[in-house]
Amino acid sequence: MNLLKKGLIRGLIPFILFTVTSLMWTQFEGTSAISKQLFLYGLIAFFLGVASVIYEVERWRFIHQIVVHYLVMLVTVFPTLLLSGAYPVDSFRDIARVYFLFNQMGLILFLSTYFLIKWRNRAYMREQNE
Repeated sequence: MNLLKKGLIRGLIPFILFTVTSLMWTQFEGTSAISKQLFLYGLIAFFLGVASVIYEVERWRFIHQIVVHYLVMLVTVFPTLLLSGAYPVDSFRDIARVYFLFNQMGLILFLSTYFLIKWRNRAYMREQNE
């Protein structure tokens, strides 16, 4: 239950910030595509925050964590991207293009985070040995 609470906190903080910003934008500028986008970005941030605790489940192997995280992103973030209007989705080809972009960005973010953490841990271990 502790991980669920931690995930909800991680997800709700950015979601609330984006939602408040979206509401303020609507209040001062009127309803617009920007306020809708801000809300949807908040929704994506919520999903990312909640799913971030997957990597803290210690009894799962790393590959299991990766697969579960990918599947969670696939059923939450990917449909949100399709519904956001940020990408044209007039055909199956458009949906496939968004899917490949989703995977490409996910791979770039995963690899950069993975190597950054490895680099940071290596520096920490070196510091501990000195």
